[in-house]
Amino acid sequence: MIEDILKERILVLDGAMGTMIQQLKFTESDYRGEQFKDHPCPLGGNNDLLSITQANAIKKIHEAYFTAGADIVETNTFSSTSIAMADYQLEHLAYKLNYQSAKIAKEAADKFTTLNPHKPRFVAGSIGPTNKTASMSPDVNDPGYRAVTFDDLFEAYTEQIKGLVEGGVDLLLVETIFDTLNAKAALFAINHFFETNKIKLPIMVSGTITDNSGRTLSGQTVEAFSVSVSHLPLLSIGFNCALGADQLLPHMKTLSGITPFFTSAHPNAGLPNAFGEYEETPEEMALLIRDYLEQNLVNIVGGCCGTTPDHIRLIAEEAEKFSPRITRENQNV
Repeated sequence: MIEDILKERILVLDGAMGTMIQQLKFTESDYRGEQFKDHPCPLGGNNDLLSITQANAIKKIHEAYFTAGADIVETNTFSSTSIAMADYQLEHLAYKLNYQSAKIAKEAADKFTTLNPHKPRFVAGSIGPTNKTASMSPDVNDPGYRAVTFDDLFEAYTEQIKGLVEGGVDLLLVETIFDTLNAKAALFAINHFFETNKIKLPIMVSGTITDNSGRTLSGQTVEAFSVSVSHLPLLSIGFNCALGADQLLPHMKTLSGITPFFTSAHPNAGLPNAFGEYEETPEEMALLIRDYLEQNLVNIVGGCCGTTPDHIRLIAEEAEKFSPRITRENQNV
């Protein structure tokens, strides 16, 4: 269904979850809620946990993005693997976090689809890179050391995928990929889960170009990254985070010219200032995104760090004015 819509128009992805959560100024006790009031280590900043302790707030964020014009929202599960949750001694909570986050987002999507059946809304299960890398050593004195193995990642991602799918997501988004080996573990887990459970959902993949060299953190060029993850029939491939829309543009040009899949871009609201704040206004960002649309580079567009419903509203208004990028596979459709 979503494949058919992508042939007709550009779809809009939501903006930043973390930026919206920061505006709520939750305290440690808000993160803990009643359920985790006696947890032995600090939980402040564990945004994924809010899907359990502050579920209404998370649902309102999803609804704000749908109201702004988003077609797709991401689940609040960027760090919801047992590997990432180990920082908070909450490894055991991984499945529940994913299931609950998916359920909240799906309820919001169903609400808006019911209000306007001609504009169906979708939920993408957000699968982040974890806080460990399988390709590089975290110890400069021991370059052969790895903090995580492919099998570790496969097991953690399988648990995450199970929670997301059973919670009701419409597609899966492997995002903010800085290490393609981590991403390949996620894709292997997705494919294995689909085959084992006789199901299939669309898969989005989104990497991260870390600087103007045009490479991922693990050193791959745009072309190499694209080849590395294209062994599966993806719905889309794209880039997000790290760069603002203007810095990301040339890399999206490269990607759009070589991939047979739909393309996506959800850049940051510019680059952070000295205080880590993103200052690019909705108007400034929408103007930059227009370049992507005029050059026919994207099928899915949204925002990452620093973006809000105001950013997404203006991006959605721009997206309505343009036709979607035509993939080689769909040129004769």
